Amino acid sequence: MADINIVQQHKLTAEKARAAAQQVADKLAQEYDLSCAWDGDVLRFERSGVDGALTLEKDQAQLNLKLGFMLSAFAPMIEDKIADKMRKVFADVS
Repeated sequence: MADINIVQQHKLTAEKARAAAQQVADKLAQEYDLSCAWDGDVLRFERSGVDGALTLEKDQAQLNLKLGFMLSAFAPMIEDKIADKMRKVFADVS
């Protein structure tokens, strides 16, 4: 098993932060066949071999994923892709 933990600072409104988190979720769902659902300010992800959440706070978004054995070998690549996406979507200050 491998854990991925990413914290991304942001200066977005709650509404824009939620939209940014949804973009990250949509990308994860598309690439890794995950199901995603909101639980308050927490966006939960799951599928066989993956379990995680993206938690929104006032000035940061925190993503935690647990990868099962089959995906753990790809953890560095997956982490890089997610971190890059989070940097891009949470950087929007418009």
